[in-house]
Amino acid sequence: MGSSANGVANGVAAGSGGRGVDKGVDYANYFCTYSFLYHQKEMLCDRVRMNAYYNAVFDNRDHFIGKTVLDVGTGSGILAIWAGQAGAKKVYAVEATKMSEHARELVKANNLQNVVEVIEGSIEDVNLPEKVDVIISEWMGYFLLRESMFDSVIFARDRWLKPTGVMYPSNARMWLAPIRSRLADHKMSDYEGSMSGWCSFLDETKAYYGVDMSVLTKPYSEEQKKYYLQTSLWNNLHPNQVIGTAAIIKEIDCLTVTVNDILNVRASISSSISAEETRLCGFAGWFDVHFRGSKENPAQQEIELTTAPSENHSTHWGQQVFLLHPPICVGERDNLNINFSMVRSKENHRLMEVELGCEIRKSSGTLLPPMTNKFYIE
Repeated sequence: MGSSANGVANGVAAGSGGRGVDKGVDYANYFCTYSFLYHQKEMLCDRVRMNAYYNAVFDNRDHFIGKTVLDVGTGSGILAIWAGQAGAKKVYAVEATKMSEHARELVKANNLQNVVEVIEGSIEDVNLPEKVDVIISEWMGYFLLRESMFDSVIFARDRWLKPTGVMYPSNARMWLAPIRSRLADHKMSDYEGSMSGWCSFLDETKAYYGVDMSVLTKPYSEEQKKYYLQTSLWNNLHPNQVIGTAAIIKEIDCLTVTVNDILNVRASISSSISAEETRLCGFAGWFDVHFRGSKENPAQQEIELTTAPSENHSTHWGQQVFLLHPPICVGERDNLNINFSMVRSKENHRLMEVELGCEIRKSSGTLLPPMTNKFYIE
């Protein structure tokens, strides 16, 4: 939705397990994107996203009527405006970028300037005059946790939410499933084309300029392999590309989760192939979030926002695809035992590194050699 600095204090953003990140560098790499209206428009045009938040607010007005609300990373201000329209007494809309100026204009244009107060600054630096009843935020990144904005929401919750307060959304889940996709062939072809071009480059450089650069072939190959074969891909998959049962790899209660709980996502799951003879080309990851209120103050109408593969209801989040090279032939009732691990990149705490291991037992009982692959969510 918008942006709110991740653990920023005294010019340093604390992320990735406590390593300091320069605030200026973090802004250049991350926040500046959200200061453009075209980026806000992309999110505002996501009907699945918009409908879920709209319904969550207006189908649960009791959580907003006469209440104080904090919108973390307000962006264009749409969630803050809805909270005001739903009857909130006061809404604090915090935004780390100059998008706050546009949000302030929208608030005034919708006659909510006496209810919604737009505050420019990172949530870690902002001082509110009171605790709030509701924290609402659209903090989810690709595969839920990319961007690490959730850290700022957790900070806001611990500092500003009343003990009886509710989180919007209240819960989140991460999913993983085996898939088939022609992308695997395309990316391998791209990699092979790149290496073929490198070989031609070596020959020409030596022939024309008398310099042998072949010593750089290995690092070049590793660089291209990471780019073409190990970097996860954004894609909106069709449901029929999912060839086995999906499994939950992480469940989050937004009211109680800590930053340490999401620094390293680990799971051991199983999946059964449901398609007839086909190719296992990789795995897809997606998420869903729920608006349930809290145990003490449940929502009147629970709302779900899912980014699962869909024929008619795709989202701007899509799915993250982790491709296998080469694909593996599998069949119905083959069983997959999968080990998944995701940590933050040491170079940029807003990006992720994934290790994905898989052992396949064929329906005949034959056990295929286990495999482990590393991927980068960038």
